[in-house]
Amino acid sequence: MTLESMNEEVRICTACGLCHTRTNTVFGVGNPHADIMFVGEAPGKNEDETGIPFVGAAGHLLNDYLTAVGLSRDEIYIANIIKCRPPNNRDPKPEEEDCCIHFLHKQIELIDPKLIVCLGRIAAKRLIDPNFQVTKQHGELFTYHGRKIMATFHPAALLRNPANKVPTFTDFEKIYSIAKEQNYVF
Repeated sequence: MTLESMNEEVRICTACGLCHTRTNTVFGVGNPHADIMFVGEAPGKNEDETGIPFVGAAGHLLNDYLTAVGLSRDEIYIANIIKCRPPNNRDPKPEEEDCCIHFLHKQIELIDPKLIVCLGRIAAKRLIDPNFQVTKQHGELFTYHGRKIMATFHPAALLRNPANKVPTFTDFEKIYSIAKEQNYVF
């Protein structure tokens, strides 16, 4: 299986009810051989309209953080736990995550990143620990199937609570530092 063939499989997926309300599926974008992969929770309105993850205000903020530490979207890969927008941008339901998580697992397997960065609590709870607390554990390194994994605040949460922008920037500096120390390609 390739990313392209899996993207086609996602486009026709009807495993959960979100297939009835989506405009587009949102598979993922970026370098298919990236050493760093960012994982969010679910597409929002702008992502549903374009089929591209993190293109709205939160996406612009993510781009700003990447640029500030010397990274770009072209060098990383960005995906979500689920590939269809939940109505009214609500949190994904566990059963929706369960229907879709195998796509993310396969993306991770095919891309083979050395570091996964969870954007927000939902991705962190699914990939790191169901009891993960992003306000207390952001920036900490964990292991996920032999890979380094960490979480930081979701860019959309930063738009609602700007007080977390400084600790998020520190997390992004750590991401860059790990990449430099480990000779990640970017």
